[in-house]
Amino acid sequence: MLRIAVDAMGGDRAPVSELDGALRAARDLGVRIALVGPSEPIREGLRARGWRNEPIDIVHASEVIGMGDDVTRAVRRKKDSTIRVGIQLVKEGKADGFVSAGNTGAVVMTTALFLGTLPGVERPALTMVLPTVNGRGTVLLDVGANADCKPFFLEQFAVMGALYSQKILGHRHPRIGLLSIGEEESKGNELIRETHQLLKANVPHFIGNVEGKDLYTGEVDVVVSDGFTGNVVLKTSEGLIESITKMLRQEMMRRLDTQAGAILVRPAFQAFKKRLDYAEFGGAPLLGAKNTVIVCHGRSNAKAIYNAIRVAKEFHERKVNHLIETELAALPGSKPKTKAVP
Repeated sequence: MLRIAVDAMGGDRAPVSELDGALRAARDLGVRIALVGPSEPIREGLRARGWRNEPIDIVHASEVIGMGDDVTRAVRRKKDSTIRVGIQLVKEGKADGFVSAGNTGAVVMTTALFLGTLPGVERPALTMVLPTVNGRGTVLLDVGANADCKPFFLEQFAVMGALYSQKILGHRHPRIGLLSIGEEESKGNELIRETHQLLKANVPHFIGNVEGKDLYTGEVDVVVSDGFTGNVVLKTSEGLIESITKMLRQEMMRRLDTQAGAILVRPAFQAFKKRLDYAEFGGAPLLGAKNTVIVCHGRSNAKAIYNAIRVAKEFHERKVNHLIETELAALPGSKPKTKAVP
């Protein structure tokens, strides 16, 4: 049985969301869960939720890397952290993947230090699926792992994002766009202009530059960006979605006639919220890492944790890493990493 390690203490609601999501996954997904964290509180929490014969193991870890911790110092000093212990389970072959709603920087750094990347991958990329008008979903990467990038990194992101779009979202020939300040080939900074030429020459189904307005239309399946810009786009999108939802609710309740209308449109409004709910998409895979690593939003609820475990299962079973390694080896100018990961 596939075994997924879950950081039980990572998110803002830990361990409540992690325990609820893990129990549901163990019951429904046909996977074994290794919950990583302080053993006694986890065991008590599971028993309080009716844990009986569900395939869940508890792996003790006494430390937690907080959101405010200095990442470099915490990763090296907190050797018994939930993130480090969980990643170590994957490294030793005791787990097939790792899911965490904890400190993103700590997950990325620990992965780099102890797992490394696939052969030929220069940098792993955090990947997020954005909701679209046509329901296809747009894969955006990188959304925060690499603030500074080279054109070759973004070329690899395009290949990895296309494979993820194919194997997880079911897009047969994903259309790939490069995030820029204009659609014209000449637009953008030096990084974007050089990357455009690489993608145009080497990546099938590249449709050119796209702008921020194209992210939610469904007319592009994969959008490539450096991690700094991608993270700003993601956080802005999350804030905008929350604000629009609140403003709609406020306007509906402002007058008696709109309150009456709100009752009639409630099913549509609930469906609208579901389409925009990050929890439906689970976590963000760290594409290019040597093993399956899924990073969740810090505010993840039980549904988000459950779906992140589901994504980890699908990612492993559909051999996405093997396909990434094969596709990158075929790129012109492909070469092994210049420096081994410690």
